[in-house]
Amino acid sequence: MTTTPRWRALTQHHLFWPVAVLVVLLLINVPFTPDFFAIKMTDGHLYGSLVSIVLFGSPLILVAVGMTLVIATGGIDLSVGAVVAITGALTCSYISDQADQSALSGVLLAMGLGLLAAVVCGLWNGFLVARMGIQPIIATLIIMVAGRGVAQLITDGQIITINSEPYKLIGGGYWLTLPFSIFVVAVVVAVTVALTRRTALGLLVESVGGNAEASRLVGIRSLRIKIMVYVFCALCAGIAGLMISSNTSAADGNNAGLWIELDAILAVVIGGTSLLGGRFSIGGTVVGALVIQTLTTTIYTIGVPTQTNLVFKAVVVIIVCLLQSPKFRAKVFGAKGLKGRRSAAPTDGAATAEAAPKMEVSR
Repeated sequence: MTTTPRWRALTQHHLFWPVAVLVVLLLINVPFTPDFFAIKMTDGHLYGSLVSIVLFGSPLILVAVGMTLVIATGGIDLSVGAVVAITGALTCSYISDQADQSALSGVLLAMGLGLLAAVVCGLWNGFLVARMGIQPIIATLIIMVAGRGVAQLITDGQIITINSEPYKLIGGGYWLTLPFSIFVVAVVVAVTVALTRRTALGLLVESVGGNAEASRLVGIRSLRIKIMVYVFCALCAGIAGLMISSNTSAADGNNAGLWIELDAILAVVIGGTSLLGGRFSIGGTVVGALVIQTLTTTIYTIGVPTQTNLVFKAVVVIIVCLLQSPKFRAKVFGAKGLKGRRSAAPTDGAATAEAAPKMEVSR
């Protein structure tokens, strides 16, 4: 009986259920792949299923981290997939036109142009949402639709292939025995956490998401905050576009980053951030992205038919969301779970939305 309060406190942590589901998904692979957790050293590089999950999940983590801040302000960004395609197409197109594709200066300039295009897309989204007052889902839908066409125009409707070793490093290279993309993700996540949790920026973002008008009245420049988060989200998507095109050494304006915006939103929700805005969790988003990528790996490992893998994926996501719901757990596990949940700090779903105004007053 003495362990019951501890267990209850543990299950009330907003990262408990996402981490639990992640562990379960990893364990499901063991019967089908006995050496699933094995990590081997080959040619000075670490290889293994766990390394591959983080490697292939790196673009999703980046996009999801940027999406977290947008959702925290009460917005949404459906254009990240198109930004991924535009960035990769512009970068690879510029590199392919160079006589020496291995020239570091040319590669850096191409990457700069690609990221600049991503920033411009973010500024456009932020302008429409913050300055023009257009609903985020409509404002970002513009680039989601038109962006693919822009990427196709850049590539002339073709798949552009390149052969550049410096560019290959970003998404397919290794450094210190690990994939280089892991270090890029680690830096972006660390910088984001430092800016949002070690400075007042995170508080400002949460305040805007909780009540933008109240934030404006107390002196917070909510319009600038909104523009900033859309630019940051687009920049993260741009870096993800560099990773994806670098890993394949090609730019596909039609398929690069296709539907990544939906996976990113799912990762944010699984991580415990409310779609209504307000409080957010970068750590939860990272775990959510790993859950999505591990689920994709598990689907192929256990041999789920291709035509049903999306249904299987949707079922697992629904289960995760239900486990995070205090009302669902109260009905399944009894009234005690609801009572304990009410006494805890709100971290997910409707509880986060209800707590946002109270959080602002206390602050």
